[in-house]
Amino acid sequence: MKSSRLLLALLAVGTVTSASAQEKVLNLYSARHYQTDEALYANFSKQTGIKINRIEAKEDELLERIRNEGANSPADIFLTVDAARLAKADELGLFAPVKSKLLEERIPANLRSPDWFAFSTRARVIIANKETVKADDVQNYEDLANPKLKGKVCSRSGSHPYNISLMAALIAHVGEARAEEWARGVVANFARAPKGGDTDQIKSVAAGECGVAVSNTYYLARLLRSDKPEDRRLMERVAIIWPNQKSYGTHINISGGGMLKTAPNKESAVKFLEYLASDDAQRYFADGNNEWPAVASVAVKNPALEAMGKFKADSLPVATLAKNAVAAQRIYDRAGWK
Repeated sequence: MKSSRLLLALLAVGTVTSASAQEKVLNLYSARHYQTDEALYANFSKQTGIKINRIEAKEDELLERIRNEGANSPADIFLTVDAARLAKADELGLFAPVKSKLLEERIPANLRSPDWFAFSTRARVIIANKETVKADDVQNYEDLANPKLKGKVCSRSGSHPYNISLMAALIAHVGEARAEEWARGVVANFARAPKGGDTDQIKSVAAGECGVAVSNTYYLARLLRSDKPEDRRLMERVAIIWPNQKSYGTHINISGGGMLKTAPNKESAVKFLEYLASDDAQRYFADGNNEWPAVASVAVKNPALEAMGKFKADSLPVATLAKNAVAAQRIYDRAGWK
């Protein structure tokens, strides 16, 4: 009798182990911290039957974790925001090239590299206090260095990836010498030492502490869509300006990711990347987090993005931004942009 019970127990354990081994999973390391992404991931699991195990942390923490885990890392996908951060992972040799006809067809060439892909974009625009600064005076990024704006410019840190990517783009367009001259001019125009995030810059401009600043569009869209009356009143005092519409276009940055070299679930990883390029996922990026889809054919129904209007985007390959990141930081340091 005892032998029979033992045999049945062993068979049960074997069945559970076998089922567990067959379960399809994806281990995602994500530096995106948006609640709206929950629906994005749930929809993937619903469509594919692949369970997502997710770890969220800051970019540097996740990259260090992946490096420390080495060949035994369970991570399949690294997902983050900003081209500079993806480039850092690439420089560390963490990504594996992904061959996918679907991704190549849907993601524009300037929004991908051989090892990682952009799945959404956000633009870096100029914002101005409607009462203290004329919009005509800040139609280009270069205008932020004009001495007429002395004491009127607010900014976040020069070491932040958003500003690194903007400087990297300027280097590509005007060269390092002119880019550094621009940085020194902007520093000379600071209303205060750099501090805070993009939302802080928006609030400072609206309050009149600064005349102008630069912000990513999804922060502006978030305030435009806010249920709080004070947020909407704040936006009434701010003008949104699309820079460089008569030259190279407004700088855009990205959110994206890639498959890791040590990924234990490579098939699931490729399916997940392809899913992020699907119409459903692209709409989640737009409607859920106020970002533009990387896939141009996807229609967006986001009142805040629509309110900001259409614009000419810089078509510079995002991989170029990554190559200029180190030079960009050096320029900020020399210019005294803390």
